Amino acid sequence: MATINYLTRIEFDAGSIQRLPHLLAELGVRRPLIATDKGLVSTGLVEQVLGLFETRPTVFDGTPANPTEDAVMEAHALYVSEGCDGIVGLGGGSSLDLAKAVRLLTGHAAPLAQYTAVQGGAARIHGKICPMIAVPTTSGTGSEVGRAAVIITAEGRKLGILSGHMLPSIALCDPELTYGLPPFLTAATGMDALSHCLETYMGPSTNPPADAIALDGLKRGFPAIRKAVANGQDHQARWDMMMAALEGAMAFQKGLGAVHALTHPLGAVRELNLHHGTLNAVLMPAVLRFNRSVIGGKWDVMAEILGGQPDEVMAQLNKDIGMPSGLKAMGVTEAMMEKVAGEALHDHCHATNPRLATREDYLMLLQQSA
Repeated sequence: MATINYLTRIEFDAGSIQRLPHLLAELGVRRPLIATDKGLVSTGLVEQVLGLFETRPTVFDGTPANPTEDAVMEAHALYVSEGCDGIVGLGGGSSLDLAKAVRLLTGHAAPLAQYTAVQGGAARIHGKICPMIAVPTTSGTGSEVGRAAVIITAEGRKLGILSGHMLPSIALCDPELTYGLPPFLTAATGMDALSHCLETYMGPSTNPPADAIALDGLKRGFPAIRKAVANGQDHQARWDMMMAALEGAMAFQKGLGAVHALTHPLGAVRELNLHHGTLNAVLMPAVLRFNRSVIGGKWDVMAEILGGQPDEVMAQLNKDIGMPSGLKAMGVTEAMMEKVAGEALHDHCHATNPRLATREDYLMLLQQSA
């Protein structure tokens, strides 16, 4: 068992889910709300977790693929009506982000837009909120150690709420929870983790610890993703992918870049409801090429780890693990690209890309990824 204090407390080990009731008690939580989604309920995993408790916790299973303010408000109403005093996010990044937003509302008034980064919301967020344990069941977003919740607000914009107070009280990371994840979800969430490592490392801020963590995540995740996709029961590959996801999010406190500036507004396109990690995968090769001229020797460092030119290697990896051939194959139209290119300029990840993009640059990246 490794107990790590970096941003927040992390309990990382196979089988560590058994400690969930004990850890909640340690935080003083007697009536937790478990925030999850119907897909995870259908696998039986949620029921398995509920079986660890003497008194059955309240469950909210209405998390959408891209969490919305409406769903957050519904979950918060359940939290209040059931007299809950803490929250567990159980699932992928969507469930964890929804849980973070519900937690925010335990000490702050709605609406959520006022707390988003693009509206200077961090100054309005304080720490008088309930305890939270984040339990990831995918190896992708790293939301369990992230200070952000990305939510589609009531206005229809997919925006980040960022604050150190948003960090879960404890991240409970059990690789065993990912053993049953299907190949496509393993691939899509895994590409999310790799994109975090790549974008963080390319970022312009001076942060050697974050760079070192990002590179370690890349070294673990790149060889492990193919193995985990091919054999979901490969315990070492699953362990390495969960650690890579964790490290990607530890590192991206430094800031992300153009990939995420584009995937956030793309994920807010309601009629498509696109998976975040899949979008990251499809956009990554074009953004790597776009950044190459300004990142200097970092390109060579990535090339050494990946065993080839980063843009070409990531494009081939996408093919090998079954990612879509491009944005058009995912239903993204030219009209959507025109709209998203403008919206990307206002995303909180825009300013931390190593090469500052214009609207025309963003449109070019979308078209190259089509």
